[in-house]
Amino acid sequence: GRITPTADVSELKGCELIIEAVFEQRDLKAKVTQEAEPLLAAGGFFASNTSTLPISGLAQASKAPQKFVGIHFFSPVDKMKLVEIIRGQQTDDETVARAYDYVLALGKLPIVVNDSRGFYTSRTFGTYVMEGAAMLGEGIPAPVIENAAVQAGLPVGPLAVLDETALSLSVHVLDQTRADYAAEGKAFEATPGELLVERMVKELKRNGRAAGGGFYDYPQGAKKYLWPELKVLFEKPGAAWTVKDIQDRLLYRQSVETARCLAEGVLTSVHDANVGSIFGIGFPAWTGGAMQFIYGQGIDAFEQRCAELAAAHGKGFALDDAAKAAIRKFQPRW
Repeated sequence: GRITPTADVSELKGCELIIEAVFEQRDLKAKVTQEAEPLLAAGGFFASNTSTLPISGLAQASKAPQKFVGIHFFSPVDKMKLVEIIRGQQTDDETVARAYDYVLALGKLPIVVNDSRGFYTSRTFGTYVMEGAAMLGEGIPAPVIENAAVQAGLPVGPLAVLDETALSLSVHVLDQTRADYAAEGKAFEATPGELLVERMVKELKRNGRAAGGGFYDYPQGAKKYLWPELKVLFEKPGAAWTVKDIQDRLLYRQSVETARCLAEGVLTSVHDANVGSIFGIGFPAWTGGAMQFIYGQGIDAFEQRCAELAAAHGKGFALDDAAKAAIRKFQPRW
C-alpha cells in the first residue's frame, strides 16, 4: 500500500535515494541513471542494484560519482536478509554510511565491500552454480549433484538455483563480460560451466523457471522435476565421482574465491565474508561461513585439498601466494 507504481520518471522528483534495478546491461543502466539522477532531492544519492557490473564503471554515467553506490539485494528479496553495499572508486564515506543506514532501516543485514566484477557475493555464488553445471557437463548425473549439495548443507542444489535466477540472466552477464573484456583489449575464457549454461539457453532454449523450464520442468500444480533430457544429453555412465568429491568441489570452490576476495581487498574482514556467505549465498551455516570453513579444516589441510582439486578439476581451485597469505593474515586469534 506504500508503493506507488509509475511509468513517469518525473514522479521521482524529490527522492532522497533512487535505486536503479534494470537489466545487467551497461548502456541501459547508463541511460536510466542519466534520466533519473537529475530528479534527486538536493543532497540525495543514487544507487545501482547491479549484481555483477563494477560500480566504478556504472558511475561514469553519473554527474556525481561520489554520490553513486551499489546496493545489491538478493532474490527473493522478501526472504533474504543480506544486502551488499558496494563502494566504488569515487564513492564517499557519507554515501556509504547513508546506504548502510537505509539497509538497516529496512530491517536487513548490510555488509560493505569494495568494487570488483561480481563484488563478493555474486562472484562467489557464480563459482558454486557454475561448478555444478561443470559437473553435469562431465557426465555426473544431475540428481547426484543436486542431492549431494543439499546433503552438504546448501539450501538448494546448483542446478535448481540456476533455474531460479534464470539461465538467461547468466548468459546475459556472460555476454556483457565478454564485451567488457573485448573493450579493454583482453581475452575472456569462459568456464566449462558457463559454456554448458550458454548451450542450455542458446541451443536447447531452456532459459529457467520463469521461462517455463531450465534444468527442471515445472508442471502446473505439481512438484518440479529434473528435465529428463539431461540424462540423455549429458550423463555418462563411465563418469568417475564420489559424493565427497562433489561436496568438496562445491564448498572448496566458494571458499577459494572468498580467500581471493580477501587478498584483493574486495572483502576487508572475515566477519563480512562469513556473514555474506551464509546470508547471501546460502553457504552451509554449520561451517560458520566460507572463511570459517577454511579455518575449521585447518589451513594446511585446506591448502593440500585445494592442490588435489586443482590438479583434478582445474585452476579454479588453485590458491596463489596472495590468497594463502590472506588466509593466514585474517586468521582469528582466540
